Amino acid sequence: GGDRALVARVVERVKERELQGYTYEAADASFELLLREEAEGRPRRYFRTESWRAIVEDRPDGTHANEATVKLWAKGERIVATAEGNGPVNALDRAIRVGLERIYPQLAKFELIDYKVRILEGRHGTESTTRVLVTTSDGNGEWSTVGVGTNVIAASWQALEDAFTYGLLRAGIDPAE
Repeated sequence: GGDRALVARVVERVKERELQGYTYEAADASFELLLREEAEGRPRRYFRTESWRAIVEDRPDGTHANEATVKLWAKGERIVATAEGNGPVNALDRAIRVGLERIYPQLAKFELIDYKVRILEGRHGTESTTRVLVTTSDGNGEWSTVGVGTNVIAASWQALEDAFTYGLLRAGIDPAE
């Protein structure tokens, strides 16, 4: 619409975040969530994160075990869930689902279909800032989200959090908080 103050806030916020490494050309869902947050004055929340952790265990036989634990709040309930996966991000994705599918059965339809990581400042080696792009599908369409940070797993968590939030919004679910 014609709300110049809103447009100015959105432009300023996008500029700030792009300086940090975010890109919204490839993350339509994260951009829509940013727009809604500015327009509504608060973020959409279907759940709140208390904490999460991912563990990768290197075993003597050369295999790896990946486990994640998430502590979330949804609809006034504290949820602790643990899951294993074929990598730390897959384990986090599964742990979110284990914890929230009872409250939001729509999550069962969501599928992470693409996961991309880009190193933004290669000259800093393993201390570089990374950008994670996640594409998710619900069987009827796809959406992309972004996360940025010096920790690739933390950046992945941001992108996953946006992916689940946007998917629930897209499914027409009212926010829990």
